[in-house]
Amino acid sequence: MLSDKILLQNMMFYGFHGVYEYERTIGQRFFVDVEYEVNTRAAGVTDNLQDTIDYTAIYALIKEIMEKKQFQLLEALAEHIAGEILKQKAIAAVTVRLRKPAVPLPGQVDFIQIEILRRQNI
Repeated sequence: MLSDKILLQNMMFYGFHGVYEYERTIGQRFFVDVEYEVNTRAAGVTDNLQDTIDYTAIYALIKEIMEKKQFQLLEALAEHIAGEILKQKAIAAVTVRLRKPAVPLPGQVDFIQIEILRRQNI
């Protein structure tokens, strides 16, 4: 059973996601955590980047999605991120957490968060 994980935590992006038009027009900050399962044994032995998943490439992928695409729902945004990450066949599973601090609620809340876990279809 695989237990190796790489985590990218509390990445901040300015995006244009939300149900309301003003959210997609003026945008806001979003915070993203990504945790992916990948076998790191070979990289641990060889000390070679070619034997793992380069987390800078994963970061760039997430940045592109967060800043260049628009989604109404955090659920759809998280699903898209997970799907794109899982295109890396070496990644067995990915957990995506999205936090939206500016939520249109009639009360005080620090943020709304969604968390999804997706696995490779083997």
